[in-house]
Amino acid sequence: MSRAIKDPINRADCFRLLCLLVLLIALFSLVLFSFYRLQIIEVDKWRVEANRQHYFSIKEPFIRGSFISNNSIKKNHPEKEQKFVVDIEKFHLHIDPQSIPEEHQAAVAKELTAQLFLDDFEESKLQKQLVRKSRNRKLFSWLDKGQRDQILSWWQPFAKKQGIARNALFFVVDYQRSYPFNKLLGQLLHTTQAQKDESQQSTPTGGLELQFDSYLKGSQGKRQLMRSPKNSFESGEIVQFPSHGADVYLTINHYLQTIVEEELEKGVGKCRAKGGWAVMMAPRTGEILAIAQYPFFYPADYQQSFKTLAGIENTHLKAVNYAYEPGSVIKAITLYAALEANEVLLSRGEKPLFNPDEIISTANGKFVGRSKPLKDTSFHQNMNMAIAIQKSGNIYMAKLAEKIVARLGAQWYRDLLNETFGLGKKTGIEFPSEATGMIPKIGKRYKSGALEWSAGTPLTLSIGYNLQVNTIQLISAYAMFANGGYAVKPTLVRQIVKANSVRSVLLDNTSRWKDFPLMLKPNLVKQVVQAMKYTTKPGGTGSRGEVNGYTEAGKTSTSKKIANGVYSESLYRTSFIGFTPLEDPAFVLYVIIDEPEYGFKPGLGKMHHGGITAAPIFKQIAKRSLEYLGVAPDDPYGYPNGDPRSDPEKADWVPETKKLLELYKKWN
Repeated sequence: MSRAIKDPINRADCFRLLCLLVLLIALFSLVLFSFYRLQIIEVDKWRVEANRQHYFSIKEPFIRGSFISNNSIKKNHPEKEQKFVVDIEKFHLHIDPQSIPEEHQAAVAKELTAQLFLDDFEESKLQKQLVRKSRNRKLFSWLDKGQRDQILSWWQPFAKKQGIARNALFFVVDYQRSYPFNKLLGQLLHTTQAQKDESQQSTPTGGLELQFDSYLKGSQGKRQLMRSPKNSFESGEIVQFPSHGADVYLTINHYLQTIVEEELEKGVGKCRAKGGWAVMMAPRTGEILAIAQYPFFYPADYQQSFKTLAGIENTHLKAVNYAYEPGSVIKAITLYAALEANEVLLSRGEKPLFNPDEIISTANGKFVGRSKPLKDTSFHQNMNMAIAIQKSGNIYMAKLAEKIVARLGAQWYRDLLNETFGLGKKTGIEFPSEATGMIPKIGKRYKSGALEWSAGTPLTLSIGYNLQVNTIQLISAYAMFANGGYAVKPTLVRQIVKANSVRSVLLDNTSRWKDFPLMLKPNLVKQVVQAMKYTTKPGGTGSRGEVNGYTEAGKTSTSKKIANGVYSESLYRTSFIGFTPLEDPAFVLYVIIDEPEYGFKPGLGKMHHGGITAAPIFKQIAKRSLEYLGVAPDDPYGYPNGDPRSDPEKADWVPETKKLLELYKKWN
């Protein structure tokens, strides 16, 4: 048999075979490269795209920090947190329009319209939202839990029956400011606007919300949801937890604040005044225990207050933001200045300025540097220091100021008011836009060219005119009389605490009072306080401010307001400031009444005087507050005649008062 002859190798076939092999390798390499590009190089890009198609995320809200009452002031009482403002849980209704088939959109719109009681216009807006090419549209804001549950009770069965993703309609949790005590502390706290910014931060309208906004702010977290009929909103995974804001622990106690607001409102009504405000301070620590203002400001309805000029005025915290001429409450400071001048002169070996017990003629109110003579409210022939405080003598005080400047100079007197007592200087209290006030400067001129400090300036300063102070400055000055001479730094805040996973104290004021310097001489303070005791006793201008059962010291004021560039004869600002009990004062309380009814009423007197308007409010606030604090009466026999507890022979300061009344009658 012959062997088959093999075909010779064709080079063209080999080349084609090689090209095919190269092509296959190239294609396979391309597939490998594409796989590498998709799985390795562009993995993040496609993961995001896949997640976008199958998942979506929503922001997890944070809770804005709160303001918390000071319950530490009541002795032997368990401290329990009480918030002045809270963030309550609310819900925003969202929808994923592309997850709702077109044939079901009308039914969804109809049901939501019925559930939320929408009018035709709102229903039309809703229908437009349902056809948007979007994966997330907000339909309604600030729904409560009841509304949410009612909508879900319809939606979940409906979505299941129609095969729609359960989270095609979902709720986003948010928090809304709420006020358990309604208008309590309105002007101090203020509020935040309803509309939040893109990061869900609230915009404060003022007050402490603005002052501590950086502490109160939190940061959002994130929750991831799957687009699937089997997944609900509640099953979403929190991929980033929110950080809640810090809480501000105030010095203010909610019981004391309520007492002050209630009595202030009643008092303003009784004297038919334009309004008023009051501040209560702990004299040793400088802590503000209550700060009230009437008419009130309602944070939950803040928009109404900003619609009129009068409404805007009532949003300001006048105790901090307003400076004014305080009137006769300055006279206690004038007395201290004269007593301090005595010691300075004696230390130099010179004759003292005056003797507190000596008789000084007050019949003539003419002074060098004044075109018009000074007058007292009632004519007084002669006075000494105690009578001058009891009767609130203008001429007596002006004579002391005249002597001070003549012997020690104008700068010494001004420095005592400004540097020692802090009048006309910001206190640094934690509140926006504190009014500085003003004390005339020596050598400085007004725009008119007239000198701020003239020959007559010390005279008017001594009775509370020609200077401006804010309420916090004045009550801080009186705290020095109450605590024995220590300069306090007023504060509204005890602590600021951040409490997320770990509790951390960001600010602590609870012990700072231990470093307060002694600014006044205790022996001189005692003399001024003893003189102020006569104010609330029979014959004193503030006798209606006596707190039955307790000792107290204080001072009235009746100051004219400026209207159209001149002092009005019918518009007044009246006040009473005092502290009780005297041995260890629980508080200093300053009550200011703005524009009380002008006129005279038989049996009462001049209705626009501080002793008639502000002193009774002081009495009522002090009485209720001392009872709440559990402070035992230190004058157990000091009650009005007819009260079974009354014993005039044992009551505080009775012999001294009788002696002073006899002396006054003898001299006048």
